Amino acid sequence: MAIINNLLIDQGASFSVTINWTADDGSYIDLSNYTANSQLRKSYYSANSTAFTANISDSANGEITLSLTPAQTANLKAGRYVYDLNMRDNTSTVTRLVEGIATVMPGVTK
Repeated sequence: MAIINNLLIDQGASFSVTINWTADDGSYIDLSNYTANSQLRKSYYSANSTAFTANISDSANGEITLSLTPAQTANLKAGRYVYDLNMRDNTSTVTRLVEGIATVMPGVTK
């Protein structure tokens, strides 16, 4: 079952969040054989999505970084979105690691 983690994203600004995947005993999952994929949508049923850049930033310590550029966040309408982060191992097994609500906060400076 995925962990729930809600995000706040400032419209028109760089966004980055780091997530660490740990086992039940608290040890880090080695991500050497994994790839990460993450998307943001207005609703679960929306055809359009914005892809986070999902990088495994420290495989030995189970660290994944999700990021959006200022241009990407500027193109998002202010409001609530849904997102998730899926991890795929080298046997093509997919684990939904994190999911939640992402709230895009409107910007003033254009």
